[in-house]
Amino acid sequence: MFGTDRRVLVLALARMADAVANSFLIVVLPLFIASGGVDITGLVGSTVPVVGLLVTEELLIGVVLSLFGLLNSFGQPFTGRLSDRTGKRKLYVLLGLALLAVASLGYLYTDDYTVIVGLRMLQGVGAAFTIPCTIALVNELATETSRGGNFGVFNTFRLLGFGFGPVVAGTVVEAGPYRFPVVGGLSGFDAAFLVAVVGALVSFGLVSLLVSDPEETNATAGEELGLAVRDPNGRHLLDPVFAIAVATLCLSVGIALFATLQGRINARLGQAPVLFGLQFAAVVIANVVFQIPIGRASDRYGRRPFLLVGSALLAPAVLAQGLVTTPVGMLAARTLHGVAVGMVYAPGLALAGDLTGEGQSGTQLSLLTMAFGLGTALGPLVSGYLVRFGFVVPFAFGGALGLVALGLVYTQVEETLPDAGGSAEAVPQD
Repeated sequence: MFGTDRRVLVLALARMADAVANSFLIVVLPLFIASGGVDITGLVGSTVPVVGLLVTEELLIGVVLSLFGLLNSFGQPFTGRLSDRTGKRKLYVLLGLALLAVASLGYLYTDDYTVIVGLRMLQGVGAAFTIPCTIALVNELATETSRGGNFGVFNTFRLLGFGFGPVVAGTVVEAGPYRFPVVGGLSGFDAAFLVAVVGALVSFGLVSLLVSDPEETNATAGEELGLAVRDPNGRHLLDPVFAIAVATLCLSVGIALFATLQGRINARLGQAPVLFGLQFAAVVIANVVFQIPIGRASDRYGRRPFLLVGSALLAPAVLAQGLVTTPVGMLAARTLHGVAVGMVYAPGLALAGDLTGEGQSGTQLSLLTMAFGLGTALGPLVSGYLVRFGFVVPFAFGGALGLVALGLVYTQVEETLPDAGGSAEAVPQD
């Protein structure tokens, strides 16, 4: 199906189910805490020791959401390296999914904020195992002539799950409470947590039954993390995989600038919240539409041209969001932004995979997934701070990051082409 290895397609479906479960909690947990389902009366109004920061409900919600992203992002190089050293991918994917399922189930049985924090941290650790090992599996199941297409399919299903989850989550919570003949009453929140559990278990079942580690995956890594910053070949200042990771960070910060500014955007454009939702989704929709064809085209025509064009589109697409004055203009800018992201992310993963040595996929590719996660965590903070200097300032900053990404790709990244032996090597662009 889609001209993709069956195991890659299974991983994509599993990642979609997992993404639905995770995106559920992004919507449900803030509502759960704000509804009074969690006891925070002793915390709100107090001050954080040393820094003297006043504790608010919003701060407590932010801590719960941010902990997942931080543990997930910073843990990935270590879990990726662990999978490299042991030569195991499937085992750690299953471990991560099990942790996600157990933590999601735990939300049904507590109203203690500190326990909620602990469960969210456990989920962050679970995602840190699942994400880099899944990406490494996709990379190792592909060849140089199919890697772009495989990553395109994988990212398409992941984005479908992440985009679809919040819509379903809101519906499930709103439609509660539920009555069942055997289990009795079930609140909308409990039903949503159960859906998250089911999503993780579906992923676990698919991977357990239909995915296996490639026979050629070997534990060849050393004791150190083995993440290079400088180019070991001396052709450039930066290691090309590290350069792609930094470009990915710039890209993901630009994506995440938008969500924080909903109120200001709606007021500026004179639009209803439903239009904001459509504009927000436009980046994901464009990604879903273009990921597979762009990935396939990068297998045929090379990765670097798509990285360059996509990076060049980022700056005007993000800046335009701070300049447009109509809902249609914002929708167009967001759609162009989504096309740019699609041209960078899948070919970037494929190029990094081309350059990754045997037994190094977990470590090297975790740089890109970590960078993407950090960017989506930092973006809302950046826009929330910069908007005080003017509406256009956060988007101008995001546009500047697009130029940084373009500069990195142009100066630090070379094309890769398969040699006669079937392995990829850098091809100088001079």
